[in-house]
Amino acid sequence: MRALLLLFFLMNLDKLLKTGHCKETQDQILTITPKTQKQVDILKTISTQYETALWQPVSSHYIKEETEVHLFVPSNSSQTVKALLQKHGIIHTVLLANPNELIEMQTRNDSTDPRSSSNFYERYHSLEDIYHWINKTQQDNPDTVKAILIGSSYEKRPLYVMKLSLNNSMNKTAMWIDCGIHAREWIAPAFCLWFVQYALSFYKVNQEITHILDNIDVYILPVMNPDGYHYTWATDRMWRKNRSVSKSSNCIGVDLNRNFDANWCTEGASNEPCTEIYCGAFPESEPETRAVADFLRSHKDSVQLYFSMHSYSQMLLFPYSCTLDEAENHQDLLEMVQEAAHVIRRHYRNTYTYGSGAKTIYLAPGGSDDWAYDLGIKYSFTFELQDRGRYGFLLPPSHISRACNEALIAVKTIALKVIKKTEASTSPGQTD
Repeated sequence: MRALLLLFFLMNLDKLLKTGHCKETQDQILTITPKTQKQVDILKTISTQYETALWQPVSSHYIKEETEVHLFVPSNSSQTVKALLQKHGIIHTVLLANPNELIEMQTRNDSTDPRSSSNFYERYHSLEDIYHWINKTQQDNPDTVKAILIGSSYEKRPLYVMKLSLNNSMNKTAMWIDCGIHAREWIAPAFCLWFVQYALSFYKVNQEITHILDNIDVYILPVMNPDGYHYTWATDRMWRKNRSVSKSSNCIGVDLNRNFDANWCTEGASNEPCTEIYCGAFPESEPETRAVADFLRSHKDSVQLYFSMHSYSQMLLFPYSCTLDEAENHQDLLEMVQEAAHVIRRHYRNTYTYGSGAKTIYLAPGGSDDWAYDLGIKYSFTFELQDRGRYGFLLPPSHISRACNEALIAVKTIALKVIKKTEASTSPGQTD
């Protein structure tokens, strides 16, 4: 009988581990709110000296008293980290006890064929499948979709921008949407796919998207950081940066959203290659950043509206993030995100914070939206999609539809207002 019980235990050991009966051996996400400066200092040490990954804030530089911290703690660091927290009287709770199960759920049943199931857009997809989807979408819509190769990544993966042009009228303005600048923010590329599918399916069906596409061409970059995104699928789900090799360090990667030439590498970025907010060797040092900047510079006369999709925290942001100074059209931008947040709340009963980046979150120089604004794209926005931290970067596939619809309604709201303002400024008898 003992032999049978032992055999049963061994056969089910893996299942027991996965169902949480050995929680001390699992990766976890902890939520911690430091109460004193000493606790802040201890948390900064833990997040930089031990094998952990800060989810919120992105860098230990931003940890401060009475501000919630979300910390990913892998199983091999769990006992040490929790012992340190306990030793210094720092209270923590487990925000997510099963991140590995969520990761498995996100990558399960991935399919390369958009026609293979009705919920293709309600699942996450690998980089290879996104490339396949781009090619298939262009083939299926040859008159309205064009894939433009704008460059390649550090590891020589192609950077494809999809141009949606649903109306052949002359002198149309354009808007830009990029997704996946930070590798672990999977809901962002999911939104880019969602937007394309929605635009193609509901043109001439939904009045708002029809009006937008009749007046605006759309450039969409589904994955701005393909190397990092591929790495999150293959090796490390928590990876943020690109995968370039530093000449001065053994550490890998640059934060592409600190690499644009907008108050580059000032307060809020780091010149240390091992940090998550490493700004790179110089502005546009990374091929991904340079490709986007070159494309937008060559299209600055037509692109009037810029969106960069991120996660998480549910925020609608606009310039500036690189300085506390206000943008010239601050009031216009504020009114736009305010209305977008109200529309989301009215339709989906979900709350989004809004405002200029530096005053709403923290200083973050070298960002794409600030750079685009300074280039002359005066309607420039960064969206932080769902959620507020319950799942963070591991938003389950079941939440994709809701998250994308919230972002979609905000994009439509702002785009319609920009069209209205553009029409007013070009009408006879009107002045800027």
